[in-house]
Parts: sequence; structure tokens; C-alpha cells
Amino acid sequence: MAGTTSKSYEDILYRVENDVAVVTLNRPDKLNAWRGEMDHDVRDAMREAAGDPDVKVIILTGAGKGFCAGADMSLLQTIQSGDAAASRSVVNSQPPWDPTSHESFQKQYSWFPAVPKPIIGAINGAAAGLGLIISLYCDIRFASDAAKFTTAFSRRGLIAEHGISWLLPRLIGFANAADLLYSARVIAAAEAKAMGLVSRVIPAERFEREVLAYAHMLANEASPRSLREMKREIWNAQFQTLGQAVESANADMLASFNSEDFKEGVAHYLEKRAPKFTGR
Repeated sequence: MAGTTSKSYEDILYRVENDVAVVTLNRPDKLNAWRGEMDHDVRDAMREAAGDPDVKVIILTGAGKGFCAGADMSLLQTIQSGDAAASRSVVNSQPPWDPTSHESFQKQYSWFPAVPKPIIGAINGAAAGLGLIISLYCDIRFASDAAKFTTAFSRRGLIAEHGISWLLPRLIGFANAADLLYSARVIAAAEAKAMGLVSRVIPAERFEREVLAYAHMLANEASPRSLREMKREIWNAQFQTLGQAVESANADMLASFNSEDFKEGVAHYLEKRAPKFTGR
């Protein structure tokens, strides 16, 4: 597919650029602070991208100077005033993204792993609190050199929310996770990379271009079926022993041998041409 298409939402921008869907949090005057409308919009856009056969990879990023500054302060003020309904709204799960997925991927924000396509978190600016958590549920994180990160929770009298106590130690180790959670200090992109919080730091002036180039590389050179199966495998493996992961992979490997993408993967290599994967 060639060209660019877009769709209107209240709190986000959504476009498909060739074979990559770009979901942009779009409240730049609020540093893209998260609220209920944004929650629904992001889920709807991810559903749109997941169901579009022309989309192979998804990018999640922010408009303006921020990625996501966390929960909207007006929501926190409402909760602080004692509004029970507002309190429940931030912990009650929406319907599962995929009720056949692992039970851990059916919670309020943990549904990203159930999206059957790679999600790249393109962290263009501040990622704080819930905004940081959202980025951690992405499969890969790239940061602009203007990005900053903070857990924020300890300085609001809160706790390690929405699974960050599980995610952070796996990504950056127990001691680093404890440091960032307890202190809520702000770290720059370079320290985030050194910790393993992000995979790459890119100069701001080249950030969007280079993230798109990486996404297009995945979309054009990798089998969509392989990407889908690998994403499922690596997330499910977080709950498996090594032996269980080997057994699951053995079963998946036998299925891959019968796939169209395996046949094409061998053929395009031997014929020294660009691949024409179908995702089947």
C-alpha cells in the first residue's frame, strides 16, 4: 500500500503511513496528560491498526514537547476530594482486549501485549507516572534526546501503579527499579538508555524520521507472521520456565514450517530479491 491515511479522534491523532500506523497522543497543551477519553481513543486506534491488514507495525508517540505527563491532574484532584467513582475508574478494567490472551494481559493497561503487532514507543518528551507505564507496555522504546522520565508516584503519596512493580525490575533490574520508584527523580534519556529503559536515544531533530525508518524496515523486511508469533512468545515467556518456553517454541516452529511466510522467506533469500510476505 502506498500513501498516507488518517482518522479523527478526540484526544489522539491516527494515521497510516504506508504500512505503519502512528498513534499520537494529542493534548500538547497538557503535555498529553492521560484522561478517560484518551484511554478509549488509544484502545480504539490500536484496534483499528490491529485489524488493518495493511498495517504491520504500530508507533505510539506524543504531540508537542511531551510524550505523556501522566494522569490528568484534574482527575487526581477529583480523586483527592473523595470521589469514589473517579477512584474506581482508574483501577477497574475495561473489557479484555482479547479474552483468549494470557490473563495478565486483560487488565486496565496491560492489554498492549495482546495487540498482535509490534508497538514501538517513540518517547519524544516527558514520560511521567502513568505515561511512563504506558511506554513500558510497548515492545520497544526509542527516546528523543529531549525525553525525560520519572515514576512520580512517591511524590504524590501513591504506589507502584498498574504493574510497574513487575515491569521495571524486568527491564532495568531490582535496584534501579527501586531507585526510580522510591525517589521519583527525573532522569534524562542518556541515563534511561544506560539502565536499559530505552533501546536507543536519537537527536530530536531526527527523531520522527528515524523511528519511522525503523518501523518501515520491520514492516518491509520481516515476516508479519514472525513478528506476531514472536511478540506472543516473548510476552508469554515471562510467565514460563525455560523448559516450558522451549516446548512452546517447538510447537510453534512446526507450525511455521507450514506457513506461506516460511516458504517466501527461503525463496526470496535464494533468489536474492526483496521479500513478499503475506503474514500467513
